[in-house]
Amino acid sequence: MTTKTENKKQKLIYLASFGCDKNLVDSELMLGMAVSEGWASTVEPRKADVILVNTCSFINDAREESVDAILELAQYKRKSTRLVVAGCLAQRYPKELAKELPEVDHFIGTGELPYLKDILGGVKPQRVKVGRPEFLPDADTPRVLSTPPYTAFVKISEGCSSACSYCVIPQLRGPQKSRPISDIAREAERLLESGVMELNLVGQNLGTYGDDLKDGSNLAALLRHPTLARGRHWVRLLYLYPQRINSELLDAIAESETMLPYFDLPIQHIDSAILKAMHRPDSEKSTRAVIETIRRRFPDAALRTSLIVGFPGESEKQFNRLLEFVREGHFDRLGAFAYSQEEHTAAAVMPDQVPEEQKQERLKQIMEAQREVSREKLSAMRGKLLEVLVEGVSEESEYLIEARAWNQAPGVDGSTYIVEGEAETGSIAPLRIKDTHDYDIFGRVLKRKPKGFRLGPA
Repeated sequence: MTTKTENKKQKLIYLASFGCDKNLVDSELMLGMAVSEGWASTVEPRKADVILVNTCSFINDAREESVDAILELAQYKRKSTRLVVAGCLAQRYPKELAKELPEVDHFIGTGELPYLKDILGGVKPQRVKVGRPEFLPDADTPRVLSTPPYTAFVKISEGCSSACSYCVIPQLRGPQKSRPISDIAREAERLLESGVMELNLVGQNLGTYGDDLKDGSNLAALLRHPTLARGRHWVRLLYLYPQRINSELLDAIAESETMLPYFDLPIQHIDSAILKAMHRPDSEKSTRAVIETIRRRFPDAALRTSLIVGFPGESEKQFNRLLEFVREGHFDRLGAFAYSQEEHTAAAVMPDQVPEEQKQERLKQIMEAQREVSREKLSAMRGKLLEVLVEGVSEESEYLIEARAWNQAPGVDGSTYIVEGEAETGSIAPLRIKDTHDYDIFGRVLKRKPKGFRLGPA
């Protein structure tokens, strides 16, 4: 996390954050609250007066990772140190955790983030503060970015009002609560003024943004706000259900100077019967239609998706249909997960649960198929030009400069390596692709954009 100059007289907070980008924003908000109360952050837990762990509870692996981190960080506690557990895990299992983890001093639910200020202020609040998730930050909520200074995530809504049969997010985050367009724009403007070049808009489902506001606000209207639509920065949409793709939204993207033609569509499956069991409103026909519409409107668009394999009742035939769909090469990027049987969800009690070994084998096949697709797609880009956001010296080698192309979202889509030329960290530069691997790109930075070169939809 971002570390301020540490003053020995200041109280120090150490923050460990787990889970999705939306959870990362929560971590940055809590760190901002701490700094606003006169605290400083530290990267050394042994020095901290408060150790804060922001947890994830989406699937079993995430829960295990969070619990392991709590136990590990508990070893750094001194007599005066307080260990605070926040986020989805605390929201989901407050009583169980309070009983099983006596080393934890406080548990804060997803809707109780401001309660951290009471803890930091020396008040002796209740040990477990978990209630109905209603907290919705605004542009005035203190925040300290943990991302590099040229990129940031902007959470445009909180919670989810969908009812997917496998998902616990509505239980952990409550129903959807959208921020006003003017408030989002204020935050975006402040981030851009601070030097941010890439705004990644996040939410549980960006397509339903504004449904709860009842004032006509929607995602297209948000994207048309001048702060988001005009400038030299990038704007990227992350997590957009396919059924909410419509002509109004595509028009807003096409009209924008800043919007990247990057579509993150979590389809989860392609078999219509499995989608129905998932309580998803899509079908194979509608999913294919959306993909075709995007490709027709934006031929060079980058498409990403996420899939679930081994959902209850998934037959070999249904899985093979999904596997063949992946091999067709519709998606430039893909993430896949083995179904996790989550208690208190409709899918958890469905018959014909798929054995874990079979789920893992299917996951392996999907990822191998996509690796071949990615290799072929990237290979076809050799010699082409694309814009990249320069990130600095690579961790792989001090002789390489790392970057991300416009079609690579932070943390999930591979990297671009600059093997020739120079560019300033945080700048957006034109790059000629010289070579590609399975997921990564290698190229030469040009001193200036060729005449007529333009990113995005024609």
